[in-house]
Amino acid sequence: MSAVNKQLSTWFSKSVLTWYDNKGRKHLPWQQDVTPYKVWVSEIMLQQTQVTTVIPYFERFMSLFPTVSDLANAKQDEVLHLWTGLGYYARARNLHKSAQIIAKDYNGEFPTEFEQVLALPGIGRSTAGAILSLSLGQHHAILDGNVKRVLTRFMAVEGWPGIKTVENQLWQIAEQFSPVKRIDNFNQVMMDLGAIICTRSKPKCEQCPLQTKCRAYALNRTTDFPYSKPKKDKPVKFVYMLLLLSHENKSHQVYMYQRPQSGIWGGLYSYPEFSDLAELELYLQEQSLDLSVTDLEFNEALLFRHTFSHYHLDIQPVILPIQSKPNVINDGNDIWYLLNDDAEEMSKIGKSAVTEKLLNVLKAGAY
Repeated sequence: MSAVNKQLSTWFSKSVLTWYDNKGRKHLPWQQDVTPYKVWVSEIMLQQTQVTTVIPYFERFMSLFPTVSDLANAKQDEVLHLWTGLGYYARARNLHKSAQIIAKDYNGEFPTEFEQVLALPGIGRSTAGAILSLSLGQHHAILDGNVKRVLTRFMAVEGWPGIKTVENQLWQIAEQFSPVKRIDNFNQVMMDLGAIICTRSKPKCEQCPLQTKCRAYALNRTTDFPYSKPKKDKPVKFVYMLLLLSHENKSHQVYMYQRPQSGIWGGLYSYPEFSDLAELELYLQEQSLDLSVTDLEFNEALLFRHTFSHYHLDIQPVILPIQSKPNVINDGNDIWYLLNDDAEEMSKIGKSAVTEKLLNVLKAGAY
């Protein structure tokens, strides 16, 4: 791609900065008393998640972990518990892991060199640039999903941005448009425009400060850009999820185990799951429950689908009330979760949205 005309670059940055001064977002929680730590946490939370959803999570997170050291010293379960409902839990694990690295290698002070920030788990080129530009005014271009959409439409960039050659082209455009001064405001307004004006569907072109020189608008092709990822049908997987419900000693408890750190719901507490009935029956025998799958009742009304980025997971809950706890394999990472709402300590473990959903079913007795 040929270099962006200097005159166009100047017009672009001036136009969006004027819009920022008049209409840009300046009162978000992470924009007050700005620090690299605050911006880092907000940027990680905002990946794949809308601002309105993030705000209460961010505020709770900051109240409990006001500094990098506080986060580093927390237990992973505490961090995952605060993340419950935000999804993409690898973000929380990487945030915690990065905080421990910062505490150890940088005396608890967030690093200020680009390469140091980029080396932290869960931080890519755009996120590193956003942290350092928004908090310290360092001159780095950014290219998150919102910025990609604005630039792709403005320059009518052909091709799916997930292709490396197209992404490289967008990085070149982003760097050429970035002004020498006010890079913090410029990067913020680029994200704002993508989130508020240049939206995925029904972009508000009449309100856009870039409309008069936007190539996609001139071509009447705004909805064509950015190109969509070539579609593939998501595969569907199926699991039985076993909810062992103990009524021993008049307390109501359900069995959970902590999942491995890698893979879906890494490090979160969940219920045993099985790909087929034979696997489930073997588990029941191992626990000396003296039951076969023919003895179980499957409430098909409880069957539901949970969708991940790469596949659908159909989940059939199997709720099994028992009078005494079986010989569940105990590796130190499993618990009997009290269904009593007053069990405050118990509620602080990290749980996925699916685990929470089924807990609510048990508490409501809706089975």
